[in-house]
Amino acid sequence: DTSLRIRSMFLNTPMPIELHGALIGPVKSTFEGEAVVVRSSAPGEDSFKTSFAGLHDSYVNIKGTEAIMEHIKLVWASLWSDRALVYRQELGLDVEKTAMAVVIQKIVAGEVSGVVFGKNPNDPSQAVVEAVYGLNQGLVDGTVEPDRWLLDKKTGLIRSHNPAQRDTVVVPAMDGVRLETLSVGEQRLPPLDQEKIAQVFDLCIKAEKLFGDPQDVEWTFKDNTIFVLQSRPITTTSSAESDDMRPWYLSLHRSFENLKALRKKIENQLIPEMVEDAETLSKVNLGSLSEWQLAEEIERRSAIYERWVAAYWDEFIPMAHGIRLFGQVYNDAVRPADPYEFMKLLGDNEMISVKRNRMLEDMASTIRSDNQFAAALRAGKDPGLNEGFHKALDDFIDEFGDLSCGTEQCTQGRDTMINFLLEMATREPAKASARPRELEALRHQFFSRFEGDRRAFATELLELGRASYRLRDDDNIYLGRVKVQMDRGVDEGKIRIQKQRNIDSYALSAEDVIRVLKDVNYIPEEAEPVKKEETGVEVRARQLVGQPAGPGIGKGKARVIAHSSDLMSFRAGEVLVCDAVDPSMTFVVPLSAGIVERRGGMLIHGAIIAREYGLPCVTGVPEATERIRTGDELTVDGYLGIVVIRAGEASA
Repeated sequence: DTSLRIRSMFLNTPMPIELHGALIGPVKSTFEGEAVVVRSSAPGEDSFKTSFAGLHDSYVNIKGTEAIMEHIKLVWASLWSDRALVYRQELGLDVEKTAMAVVIQKIVAGEVSGVVFGKNPNDPSQAVVEAVYGLNQGLVDGTVEPDRWLLDKKTGLIRSHNPAQRDTVVVPAMDGVRLETLSVGEQRLPPLDQEKIAQVFDLCIKAEKLFGDPQDVEWTFKDNTIFVLQSRPITTTSSAESDDMRPWYLSLHRSFENLKALRKKIENQLIPEMVEDAETLSKVNLGSLSEWQLAEEIERRSAIYERWVAAYWDEFIPMAHGIRLFGQVYNDAVRPADPYEFMKLLGDNEMISVKRNRMLEDMASTIRSDNQFAAALRAGKDPGLNEGFHKALDDFIDEFGDLSCGTEQCTQGRDTMINFLLEMATREPAKASARPRELEALRHQFFSRFEGDRRAFATELLELGRASYRLRDDDNIYLGRVKVQMDRGVDEGKIRIQKQRNIDSYALSAEDVIRVLKDVNYIPEEAEPVKKEETGVEVRARQLVGQPAGPGIGKGKARVIAHSSDLMSFRAGEVLVCDAVDPSMTFVVPLSAGIVERRGGMLIHGAIIAREYGLPCVTGVPEATERIRTGDELTVDGYLGIVVIRAGEASA
């Protein structure tokens, strides 16, 4: 999120006059009429301790003086990319002292390109050669899988060859590069023969002698002549010191093609499997199980849930990069004043959370429009005045009860939901933020920047961004359903322990529940309640700062949610304050005047649903649930990311 704002500042701020004047002449005289590569070269970006290869942006096949000048700014902006910022933070580097140089080279559009590593990280006696057809861009960003050879470092002889699944190639396009299908003949043959492998190895040895240390060299073959594109030192690779996190941070930069494949996997495989797991678990009659069987069932449910949590981080979270990818392309093309304007194009009325809230609003609207029916519900004497309402409520509980108010509240009685709907009916309905005319204008503005073949790419990218946005929200719902089933097992165990062993089971972990059920002699240690040290008169901040995640100004009393049971106390017009909005909380969002979350980001569940309803939202507020108390009067500034507190009666 910070990266998008910084990038937009670079793009929307003119280059200083003095700097522009110093660059424009040499750039024009040297590269007029030439296609060039505008390459990142951060001072010290690759050393024997750290490697930043691939973490900053470079641009291929750029033509024209003004285009080159614009891409210089883009390279500078990539110093602050999300992946580079996180990587520097992990290494403990001061991001404020970083800098970015830019190298401009005439492009060499080789037929075969690749890299050679002077020392194999897994075996120093070997060198490694990787090669692809076409430009090196496909290898660097992971779009194209390379053939890989391991060479004896002393003799240059081939020890092994790992062929790739050759199907695509990156080639120059009108104003950049594009991915094409590789010819059938090239698909059958490796990109390098033994003679060219020998030339690459010879280049590797010469570079090492020249610089004094093993090198990572990018090269390309053009008309059977090898060209060096760049060379950098290989980072320390001994087993004791090797912990290169760069590949993980590079995964934040998943390519367009990888994201399309990931979307297919999530929609066609992962989500159906997760839904099936949740449904299967929901059909188990926990009450019929013995203590031992219940303990085994809880272990099984915990294992299933942990497996899906791992998939959530490995597959679903990276899919969110489709949103950032669209945002980056949109901002580069449109140059909006608001770096998050693109988010308006991504909203999707088919998100599960929006569908759920729409069902709630329809029921609340029924109550709001019929005073006699509302009065009967409040008195608990509904004489069956509205069969349609009760059927809608039954349908809602069947579909969303587990994720809306806790399984027990929804399935053991309808009063809880009816009381909530009565509260919801006192407030005018929150309008989803979609505004057809504004959205159509934004779509036109975006697509007008893309002509010819690029229009199809823009259309596909927008669709990918919308899918990423929808999945980024829906994945919380699907994972929440599995968690509910895990919690069902744990709750059943706690109830039995409370009744049979007279042990206060409320705070027991799943592990303790399992152990108590299996071992009649085991008594868990009582957890000491965490107490803050007495510090005399408490001084509380009056203003908290976080990240602006949903535009607007909202005012209301705070309702701090520490447990799902707190949701039933939520009142219309209050500000929802929590660690992070999870699927069980989404149904109160239309009632709220704003949202404050401890966790940060524009793409977390609460921020997404807040924007859908046009509610002010501030995320990333440190210790929000501790510094704010239920009853405090809050002003939520979703433009600046500020929360102003005025102590209320309940917290004074």
